[in-house]
Amino acid sequence: MFRTGHYGVSLLVFAPIGYTLVSAGAIAPAFVLGATMLWLSMLPDVDHKLPGIPHRGPTHSLLFAALVGGLFWAVATVATNTLGAFTVSLGEASVGLAVFAFAVGFLTVVGHLVGDALTPMGVNFLWPLSGNGYSLSLTTADNSVWNYGLFVVGVFATAAWVSAALGVV
Repeated sequence: MFRTGHYGVSLLVFAPIGYTLVSAGAIAPAFVLGATMLWLSMLPDVDHKLPGIPHRGPTHSLLFAALVGGLFWAVATVATNTLGAFTVSLGEASVGLAVFAFAVGFLTVVGHLVGDALTPMGVNFLWPLSGNGYSLSLTTADNSVWNYGLFVVGVFATAAWVSAALGVV
């Protein structure tokens, strides 16, 4: 998948979660999640710049998603310890900032993995436990129709879900 396709898939992964958050009145956390997922949607492709790391190797796994989530958790924990404890309000419920930060980091990488799983090369979600890649083989990574199509569908899905959550539609 190219950048445009990854944006679209990230929006598709975000849409139902965004709906849930906005429905619960958690508009700011929904915005932070969606914006971060878009901003870092290409993070797993850092492997192109790392010598000795194969493309769609370790950075394209659930382990990497957990590591990114863990990094976000650690930063949020330091911030909480420095600035004082606070929670992220999710409507009637709330979670600690560190828990929310972990989810943001984890979901950001998962959105990328879902996009790459659509291509024949696939991804090895369970690296290093499994040598097998998983692929739906729906399109090649460079297919412009799929990349732009996923982007358009992601934008409309997000708009529809958030509009529904706000009671606009």
